[in-house]
Amino acid sequence: MTKRIDIAQTQTAALTAMMSVENYLAETRLSTALKELIKIRASMINQCAYCIQMHTEVALKAGISPQKLFAVSAWKESPLFDDTERAVLALTDELTHVSHAGLTDSTYQECLELLGEEQIAQAIMQVIMINAWNRFSIATKMTH
Repeated sequence: MTKRIDIAQTQTAALTAMMSVENYLAETRLSTALKELIKIRASMINQCAYCIQMHTEVALKAGISPQKLFAVSAWKESPLFDDTERAVLALTDELTHVSHAGLTDSTYQECLELLGEEQIAQAIMQVIMINAWNRFSIATKMTH
């Protein structure tokens, strides 16, 4: 593998800006479980091994069962997810695959009904941020 740049070293202001968004997300009312499900699902779609490893470890420590984590890749067929988790996972899928159809009105409305305006905004920001981190990690071939 060819060594890639270390953006944290060469562009510290960019990393500082990303961490500012992370600090905002840490203070949101969105549950840790929902945040980690978003991060894991988007990372699976983007095939970001680094982020999958990191966020499954956090999810396990937060009390999400291994069985539920194993089912994230097949959440639509799994009975392990409640209505809110399903809505947030649909939001994650649609925003991660944004070029396919964007965020559909039906998914948006379902999330709005279950989460309210404040938390749907927070969920959207969480999806945006993990997608940014996935791209950061994949572009630089992050390993630690």
